[in-house]
Amino acid sequence: MSTEHLKLSNQFCFPVYALSRLITKLYKPFLDQLELTYPQFLVMMILWEKDNICVKEISEKLLLESNTLTPLLKRMENNKLLKRTRSSKDERNVFLILTEKGKNLIHTASKIENPLTAHFKNQNVNEKDIIKIKNVLCEWIGQMNK
Repeated sequence: MSTEHLKLSNQFCFPVYALSRLITKLYKPFLDQLELTYPQFLVMMILWEKDNICVKEISEKLLLESNTLTPLLKRMENNKLLKRTRSSKDERNVFLILTEKGKNLIHTASKIENPLTAHFKNQNVNEKDIIKIKNVLCEWIGQMNK
């Protein structure tokens, strides 16, 4: 029986996993300045784009289950970044609304250079390659999430 397919060097998933961890590590100093975790930052980016959004919609965008999101959102509410409100039409629906503190955080975030962009510039990585890889990954995510 061949076990060649079980070698780490033959795995596609490992470099994707390792790159994800390295990117998250690059983001840490940036996120520390914002006092956010990476998943919280993702939520904030969605809310900065569209405030007063249903948790279900955030769950779909981030590919996270509500039981993963709920404690994260609770901490964000405790940190006064957002407010959670139940829909008066259907109590099962919870909406997220940015507080003033949450809205103002975008100004701080926008003044800090994206750490990934800065890192790639320093490594002379071609921006067109980055965009191509991102587009392929998004396509694969779409295919796998059907």
